[in-house]
Amino acid sequence: MTFRPSAGEALPILAIAFVVAAVISLLLTPWVRGRALRHGVVDRPNARRVNLQPVPRGGGVAVVLAFLAVATVLVVVNERLGMVRTPVALDTGQMVALLGGGAAAAALGAVDDYLDLRARWQLVGQVALAVGAVVLGIDIAFVNNPFGAGQIRFNETFAAGFTILWILGMVNSVNFIDGLDGLSSGIALIASVTLGVISLTAQINQPFVALLCFVLAGSLLGFLRWNFHPAAIFTGTSGTMFVGYTLAILSILGSAKVAVALLVLGVPIIDTFWIIVRRVLAGRSPFTPDRGHIHHRLLDLGLSHRQTVVLIYAICAALGVLSLVLSGANQVYAFLGVLVGTGVILLFLAWGGFRESGLEAESYDPADTSDAPR
Repeated sequence: MTFRPSAGEALPILAIAFVVAAVISLLLTPWVRGRALRHGVVDRPNARRVNLQPVPRGGGVAVVLAFLAVATVLVVVNERLGMVRTPVALDTGQMVALLGGGAAAAALGAVDDYLDLRARWQLVGQVALAVGAVVLGIDIAFVNNPFGAGQIRFNETFAAGFTILWILGMVNSVNFIDGLDGLSSGIALIASVTLGVISLTAQINQPFVALLCFVLAGSLLGFLRWNFHPAAIFTGTSGTMFVGYTLAILSILGSAKVAVALLVLGVPIIDTFWIIVRRVLAGRSPFTPDRGHIHHRLLDLGLSHRQTVVLIYAICAALGVLSLVLSGANQVYAFLGVLVGTGVILLFLAWGGFRESGLEAESYDPADTSDAPR
């Protein structure tokens, strides 16, 4: 991993943006919590959730507001002053897709937080968001060749379809892993820092994208102060939709960093994959709620709430470091190794008898029709 020669020049701006976003999010979260309590937007305990008392949700709104405020100011100021030079310009459509699409994703999630939308309507909204992003110029036009030098380029139709699936996968991976206090926000923090660092390298050379990644990281860090166990407020669908969508777009902008995102977000992506496979094989909807996620399995092994979250943080951080030191081809091979290894572990845990301890969907609240646990 080699950093671009001028990367050091951007560090003061990155640090200031990170701190400002963190402070705004830190101060906004209690205000959002008060509004959620006033309007009764709370998660009540049931068989699938781990909280033992009602906790307000929708805290991701603070992350959204902090990110959009700081990012918008930076976009405007950078256009006038050129604080951070980027060799590949991001056009207006791409910035609208990032900022406007992120706001739309948060709005869709906020509606779910308030009205508890059925999963199918959430999916319709997610597809609309992904299609809108493609229309505005977001696409995965190429990936690094995992079998040799160079790149594999896609035609427009395949690139559009691949991009839509990527956005949907990222949104739902973050959504599905949001089952413990601070889990999804902490994983997203690690992912955004990793994407920011890789964007400063000579191979990627996207300092402005790095700046946006660190703004997202700061917004998540400020919120995590209130979201870590015991959480004063949950992320909510507003937060998971926004974070998943924004990470998906940031991993594409400028120079596709799909392999990096795949690896650093390996835990939620693989967890989502195996959960969907298990539910389909059992003849159930992929969105049927249950208590079979990897964090639930770790709790059943006897780990505490905090131990489970910190362990998953450590795994994601290790994968993040791995993504920084490996080449594009090796990143793909590493992800495949993590996929197989995690699958074996999950199968082992399932065969260990946890299904007999009340983990099936029939034991959960029938009114809870979404797999979004926050």
